[in-house]
Amino acid sequence: MTTDLRPADVTMLRDMVAMLVDRKAPTEIIGAGTKRAIGRPTNVEYLLDLSKLAGIHEYEPNELVLTCGAGTPLWTIESALESNNQQLAFEPMDYGPLLGGPAARGTIGGVLSANLSGPRRFKAGAARDHFLGVQAVSGRGEIFKGGGKVVKNVTGYDMCKLLAGSWGTLALMSEVTIKVLPAPEDTQTLVLHGQNVADAVAAMTLAAQSPHEVSGAAWLPESGETLLRIEGFPESVKARLAAMQALLAGLPGEQSILDAADSQARWQMVRDVEPLQATQEWPVWRISLPPASAPEVWQALMASVGVAGYLDWAGGLLWFAVDPGLADGGAGTIRGVLATNGGGHATLIRGAAGLRSGVAVFPPMSAGLEALQGRIKGNFDPNGILNRGRMAGF
Repeated sequence: MTTDLRPADVTMLRDMVAMLVDRKAPTEIIGAGTKRAIGRPTNVEYLLDLSKLAGIHEYEPNELVLTCGAGTPLWTIESALESNNQQLAFEPMDYGPLLGGPAARGTIGGVLSANLSGPRRFKAGAARDHFLGVQAVSGRGEIFKGGGKVVKNVTGYDMCKLLAGSWGTLALMSEVTIKVLPAPEDTQTLVLHGQNVADAVAAMTLAAQSPHEVSGAAWLPESGETLLRIEGFPESVKARLAAMQALLAGLPGEQSILDAADSQARWQMVRDVEPLQATQEWPVWRISLPPASAPEVWQALMASVGVAGYLDWAGGLLWFAVDPGLADGGAGTIRGVLATNGGGHATLIRGAAGLRSGVAVFPPMSAGLEALQGRIKGNFDPNGILNRGRMAGF
């Protein structure tokens, strides 16, 4: 039976971790729990729930900086930003519905621990690039701080980038500071219809390399649509959109334009992987790859293990669902295809517990990188109590 712990402040969190260290007790770390089904299943004695470490502590719209508890719901932050015409530029996705849970339940700590980002990733960067400061408790039961509360902070070791993407295996964040940016006044999306994967990657590459500042580029094979988003001041958007239409006029596919409201809905669909939400028994992979190799990878995987998917990040991200009857969830084939087509990384995002126990959920590491990560884990969490086994050995 698992014992639940819910600290109300960082001192209580430190004391709880110190108790867990004394007992050498494996512990699962959650905020809202929307991403618990990602990673290998854990066998723990305690559940440490950080949801009470919530609330916006400081928000300076003129300074483009916000500090809050790590357990603060993302919707709380986005509501505060919206009232000041600002946004999280890295456009964090919502994993809840993809994993069979409710929407809009995630926390900012979960977003940063998973280093989430959405369609704007190739232009604005990932969560780690907007993560300025942190207060946390290590697996030793020690409070530490890293970074700061200003955008131009270069003091000391960059703890924020180390913790981003660590999935709660190194430390427990209690407070975070993030960079925010002005929201665009207008958003329009150019749609190219009837494109195959090669046409789509060619169009997205041309658009991304142009001077027209495309902030989203995705291909939806079910509808044959290639989506190219342009954001900014209305007159700028209008001019850049016209230039983009002229640039792509010679490529296959009729053109149409989505206005701001339709653009928002379509890009939220892309961000939250809505095309793959409904059929929960399909294992789903998140595959990062060189855009140039996307057509070959797509064709090879669809011919062997795939049932559905789409491209984001101008071809640099492939969301891919595989045949649920495959014993390894397609892991061997996917990683083999990537190895022979320019490289890449595949992470199993959705899969049954048995599948997640039997395959490498996260990308396998070289011996040298695994040794380095082991040393880092040993320094932060020498007893291995934090999310033990979630990342296969860490």
